[in-house]
Amino acid sequence: MVKPYQIPSGSMLPTLQIGQRVLVNRFILNFTDPEPGNVVVFHPPEAVVGGGPECGAVRPEDQSCPRPAIRKSSETFIKRIVAGPGDTVSIRNGLPVVNGKVERPDGYEITPCGPAGLGCDLPRPIRIPPGHYFLMGDNRGQSDDSRFWGPLPEEWLIGKAFGTYWPPNRIGGL
Repeated sequence: MVKPYQIPSGSMLPTLQIGQRVLVNRFILNFTDPEPGNVVVFHPPEAVVGGGPECGAVRPEDQSCPRPAIRKSSETFIKRIVAGPGDTVSIRNGLPVVNGKVERPDGYEITPCGPAGLGCDLPRPIRIPPGHYFLMGDNRGQSDDSRFWGPLPEEWLIGKAFGTYWPPNRIGGL
């Protein structure tokens, strides 16, 4: 089943603009595993939209959240998967360091974090638990993502974005 979604914020700039509309395959994740580079729609932890502590664990300031809050929200977000189950992740200059290697965008652009930006440098690595994914917005300085609320359980993923259909000048694949 394919469902349209509208981009509500600038967290995925420059890849996706505010108000742009994407098509999401809500069926494909039943047959394929999500992988780094995929843009996905998902339910974030309830605390992200409902208030309260976003991270489900006490963490040092120099580390991403290692565990999400327990309950998912009914809201939907869209972000890019940067790491999967078993990977180690830290953040340097807004770029994920996955299994010791700096992951540079391939085929898409990111808006970098400023040098003093929140979440731009989290050098202490975390390990992504089985059945979880680490997601980040492409606009690293303006994205509330796994750096702050932890790896996301796979069952909270709704589907994979595969194309844009509005506005007409931005029609294309992801």
